[in-house]
Amino acid sequence: MPKTSKAKLVRAAAGALLISIGGAATAHAAECARKDVLGTSRVLAVDPAAFPRVGLKSFPQTLPLRDHEVVLTFDDGPWAATTPKVLAELERECVRATFFLIGKPASEHPDLVRRIAAEGHTIGHHTWLHRSLKRIKPSETSYEIEHGISAVEMALHGVATSTPSTPFFRFPGFESTPATLDFLQSRRIAVFGADLWASDWIRMTPKQELALLTKRLKVANRGIILLHDPRAQTAAMLPAFLRYLRENGYYVVHLVPKESAEEPGVDSHSADLKHVDKPHD
Repeated sequence: MPKTSKAKLVRAAAGALLISIGGAATAHAAECARKDVLGTSRVLAVDPAAFPRVGLKSFPQTLPLRDHEVVLTFDDGPWAATTPKVLAELERECVRATFFLIGKPASEHPDLVRRIAAEGHTIGHHTWLHRSLKRIKPSETSYEIEHGISAVEMALHGVATSTPSTPFFRFPGFESTPATLDFLQSRRIAVFGADLWASDWIRMTPKQELALLTKRLKVANRGIILLHDPRAQTAAMLPAFLRYLRENGYYVVHLVPKESAEEPGVDSHSADLKHVDKPHD
C-alpha cells in the first residue's frame, strides 16, 4: 500500500475512533482577524447521549480535553451591569464560552441574550429562578427546569418552548437529585458540573480571585471552569485571567451540541488557529 494512502487511512481511523469513544466531534474554530490574542483553539461538539453528565466536581466523568485545554463557562446571567463587560473581554481575545442563563433575567433582558448568541457563544440553561432543585418540592422541579428553558428560548428565538435548542443544563449550586438527573437524561439534555472554579460567590478582590483560580488551574492542568458573569469582581478579573491563559500556553475549547458541528467537510481534527506550530496533545 502506498505510504500516503496508508497515512490517510490512519488519520481517518483516528478521527472515527475519537468520535466513537468520545461521543463528540471537533470542528474548526472561527478564525480571528486579530493577532496576539488568546483565540479559540477548537470546537468540541458534545453528544448528551455519550456525555449525559460531566464535571469532576459532581460526576466521575468529564469532557475529553487535552493537556492545557480549558472550557470557559459562566452562570447566573444575563446581568445588565456586568455581562456586557464579560462579553467585551471575550470578544477582545476572540474567545468563545458557554453561558448558563437563568430564565427570569433572560426574559427581562432578551436583547442581551441575543447578543450573547450573536457573538458566537453557546447558551445553556440554569432553571427559571435559580432555586435549589434539591430543596424544593419534587412536583416543582420540572416546572423550574422547563419554564427556565422556555424563557431563554423565547428571548433567543421568539418561541416559548421547553425543548432547548442547545441541550446543556447546569443545576443551581450543583444540587441535583436522582429524579432530576433521570428527567434531564430522558430529555437528552447534558448536565454540566465543573472541574474547577474561582469560588467567585465569595467576596474577594479581582487579584485574589485570579490568584485562587490560577493556583487551581495549575493543579488541574485542564478542565471545565465555572465563573459567574453577574459578579463584578469576576468581570474585573477576566482580562488578567485571559492574559494568563495566553501567556502560559492554555487553549480554549468552545462547546456546541453535537448536531451543530456535523456539517459536510468538517474535519474531525480541528487545527489550532493560534498555535499551529505548537502541538498540545
